[in-house]
Amino acid sequence: MLEGFGVTEERWRDALAKEPGFAISESPMYVARGVAAAAADPGVDRWSGQIVTARQLSDAYDVTDADGSRPDCWGYLARRTAGDGAAPMPVEDYR
Repeated sequence: MLEGFGVTEERWRDALAKEPGFAISESPMYVARGVAAAAADPGVDRWSGQIVTARQLSDAYDVTDADGSRPDCWGYLARRTAGDGAAPMPVEDYR
């Protein structure tokens, strides 16, 4: 993904000039931190049979992405496609 936008991990925000929506992207580290926290949770069975987002795991286990943010790409996309005529909040509000 980074290569497709012509940026590196350190400079990923440079891609926002061309594609502001890229700001809602998550790093693999964000997902991994949530999965690791869930794996260490003795009550992990509460997630059984569910599909959860990285943001849901982040909120439940207090983990962040590599830059300290908590991206919520699915929240952004849901708001963007709600069809109620309301504009989504700025991308920055979903990090």
